[in-house]
Amino acid sequence: MPRLAAALRGLAVAAAALLTVVTLPSGAEAGAARRLPSPRGAPEGFVALRAVDPTIIQEMRYYTPHNFMGVPVDGYRRPTCLLTRDAARALHRAQRAFLRRGFSLKVYDCYRPQRAVDHFVRWAKDLGDQRMKGEFYPREDKSKLFDDGYIAAKSGHSRGSTVDLTLVRLPAVPTRRYVPGEPLTSCYGPKGERFPDNSLDMGTGFDCFDTLAHTLDPRIHGRQLRNRLLLKSGLERAGFVNLPEEWWHFTFQPEPFPDTYFDFPVR
Repeated sequence: MPRLAAALRGLAVAAAALLTVVTLPSGAEAGAARRLPSPRGAPEGFVALRAVDPTIIQEMRYYTPHNFMGVPVDGYRRPTCLLTRDAARALHRAQRAFLRRGFSLKVYDCYRPQRAVDHFVRWAKDLGDQRMKGEFYPREDKSKLFDDGYIAAKSGHSRGSTVDLTLVRLPAVPTRRYVPGEPLTSCYGPKGERFPDNSLDMGTGFDCFDTLAHTLDPRIHGRQLRNRLLLKSGLERAGFVNLPEEWWHFTFQPEPFPDTYFDFPVR
């Protein structure tokens, strides 16, 4: 019965998503996006993604302890995706195309306050804290996270037009909640052995500190490569550019704030 209920919920979500595609003309959507006020504390030009496209699934990992640090990250006061208006509208265009093919986008992270990036840096310098190594960086020496480019003092996410995301086949069954302290499995293992995620099999989990997460790593092939290219091509058509080292990382171009790193909290 729980599986049946989850499946029915997923069908309802899919039906609502497709109905949105059919009933909202693109011109009206664009006008509505322009009229949306910025979230409280955010600069003019930022919007909540849910206000632009409520059909995009949100699984905001840094609001939860299920991330490479194992604790909620500074600056995430709500599990919500904030983006520049241009990036949110572009995601909406991509979502319309994916929905017609039976998929939905799912975002893991969007705008990231500078205080969150500072939290990452403090964590990376604490070599004694490796509670999440077994899942997110099994083969990576934590002392080399800066040199290998996994952690940096600045992030494009803080400019508001970068998003981490994946694809989910509809109807979507929710991903189960992570329980702190539960046994960890590597982010690059077979999909059936990784932490359960309702996304398509991309070859690694999100935030996997491993070269297998490089979008076109030659060891990724078959269905996993096709899934990565499906995500990449769909987002590129909407104006996003992929970071080659992370299959999940995309930036809308041109960025409205290319030189500004914001620090207002997500709320």
